[in-house]
Amino acid sequence: MVFEIKTPIFEGPLHLLLSLVEKRQLLINEISLTKVTDEFISYINSSANATTSESAEFILVAATLVLIKSKSLLPAIELTSGESADIEMLEHRLKMLKTVREMAGFLKHHLAGPLIFLANDRPFTPIFSPEEDLKYESLKNAMKELLASLPKKEAVPTAVVQKVVSLQEMIEDLTERVQRGLKMSFRQFSKNHAESKVGLIVSFLALLELVKRGIVSVSQNDTFDDILIETENLGTPNYL
Repeated sequence: MVFEIKTPIFEGPLHLLLSLVEKRQLLINEISLTKVTDEFISYINSSANATTSESAEFILVAATLVLIKSKSLLPAIELTSGESADIEMLEHRLKMLKTVREMAGFLKHHLAGPLIFLANDRPFTPIFSPEEDLKYESLKNAMKELLASLPKKEAVPTAVVQKVVSLQEMIEDLTERVQRGLKMSFRQFSKNHAESKVGLIVSFLALLELVKRGIVSVSQNDTFDDILIETENLGTPNYL
């Protein structure tokens, strides 16, 4: 909702009234500024959307109308230097307001639709234009600072990856060796993996799995003695 004036001789927005008065298309003496002010106050009180900018604009335009009316009623009035400065400032602000309105209309007309920007087809030629005080030493120092600021390559420790024999491989190895010799000790079987705790554990798990399957049987003469492994399933000897 925009504030509009309704008088017997004029009806419309306030800035249009000011424009008509300035162009002398409407006599200021025929306008009751008191009525205009009362209408604006009523508008402010009844409108929930009234903004501070509207109030500021009304004060500026109304002050200009008062100034014009004062000059027309008292053409020979003498003003002090301060009053003259205030009048000049008021006129300056009015001109700025008029310019802003004109530019707003221009932008609304030209930017309301979709914007199309054309690419620049002119060839671009890079040009090296160093400053006069640029010297070899300054370039060298700048390069040193740049290299010093780069992140340093950190030495990554080398990890030794050991091959771990799977449980299935260990079961197959133990089965093959027992079938070839019918009898062997756990120490003989696991000696190739004695240096690795994981190898010993996998060897023992393979032995337990073969006992569970009934492929081999085990015995031990005394506590902590070597475990003897036997089988009755005779396989084909492998001499390789």
